[in-house]
Amino acid sequence: MTTSSEERQTHRVCLVHYHEIGLKGKNRSVFENQLVRNLRHALKGLPAGRVSRIAGHLLVELEDDSSVRVVADATRKVPGVARVSMAWCCERDPEAYNAAALEALHEAEPFETFKVHAHKSNTDYAAHTLDINRDVGAVLCAEFPDKRVQMHHPDVTVTVLVSQGSAYVYAAGEQGCGGLPVGTAGKVVSLLSSGFDSPVASWQIGKRGATVVGIHFSGRPMTSDASEYLAQDICRALSPAGVIGRLYVVPFGACQREISLTVPQSLRVIMYRRLMFAVAERLASIEGAKALVTGESVGQVASQTLDNIAATNDAVTIPILRPLSGTDKQDIIRSAQELGTYDISAQTAPDCCTLFMPRRPETHARMPEVREAWEMFDHDGMVEQLIADIEYVDFDNCPSYKPPRQARAFHHELAPAGWDVGR
Repeated sequence: MTTSSEERQTHRVCLVHYHEIGLKGKNRSVFENQLVRNLRHALKGLPAGRVSRIAGHLLVELEDDSSVRVVADATRKVPGVARVSMAWCCERDPEAYNAAALEALHEAEPFETFKVHAHKSNTDYAAHTLDINRDVGAVLCAEFPDKRVQMHHPDVTVTVLVSQGSAYVYAAGEQGCGGLPVGTAGKVVSLLSSGFDSPVASWQIGKRGATVVGIHFSGRPMTSDASEYLAQDICRALSPAGVIGRLYVVPFGACQREISLTVPQSLRVIMYRRLMFAVAERLASIEGAKALVTGESVGQVASQTLDNIAATNDAVTIPILRPLSGTDKQDIIRSAQELGTYDISAQTAPDCCTLFMPRRPETHARMPEVREAWEMFDHDGMVEQLIADIEYVDFDNCPSYKPPRQARAFHHELAPAGWDVGR
């Protein structure tokens, strides 16, 4: 039987620090409250208790002290969290926070230098922070006589935060992913392949507060559905961050085949991408999304030259966000490894990106020729048909995602048999 934190005089907690949220003005509480909701959702099933706001921080309580590292690791992956400190919560009494400081410094070993940093979020506690620094420092120096106090760039800083009736003492912590809470920047539709780039791009936009709706263009029925399952695995790999709420799948192969038989070979890829963007824009209007997201990096492949990017943009009016536009492939791969999507994306699966590819794609498309090729096939009819055939899979890790009523009216069950549908 676990003991609640209220019944334990000194107990472990996770103290959540944020950076950008602290720079917000009168709407700061909106960001804090969204981060609280996201953390509560991310910590479901873990030995974590209440998540609440305290002055300048969020507080995650624990069911038992031994779970502090597990909960801290899950917490740091949530966008908006700059750092998680594994703290001791105790009474505002010198004997209590001195003992907690000893525990904190022991936990931080090995180290050679340290300092104490005290601060108060309110003025109802009489002791001055300089007095707290001196008193706690004296206790630590007596316990660690072979260690040196160093005020600038020490190996370890023991922090004593006096806030709202308690003292929080910590030295150890985990770096968070930073950014803003998912759900504070509106909704976007991300063109999500099974490759390396688009999952990283989706994550980057999610970290800026956007709720991401994925759309995957499958080569089906001209290829297998393997890439669709990889795209689902990617969404699950990103689930600790709660970024993606739904993945739409578009069977794109038949339209690609028709385009390949109709337009000049060199312009096939541009036509494919224009049609993808047109479908994604229509989906964005259904979802209430404000922008599209792609994993394009300038000059990385033929379709990503500036001329060809402009030719693709011309098909839609919605803003298109390219968070990786100035990033090279090695940086993208490193990010994929950190996010846990690398091993999934490294698997080979035929998809629309490998279907009906020209031998010599155009790298510097001219807009008049692009628009002429665009009118060679019924692109409006294709958009309507692809939207009618669209399928989806829901993920319950994104509390800020709300499904559109319009899509519910269009379809009862869009996901094919055997898929993991979340609702």
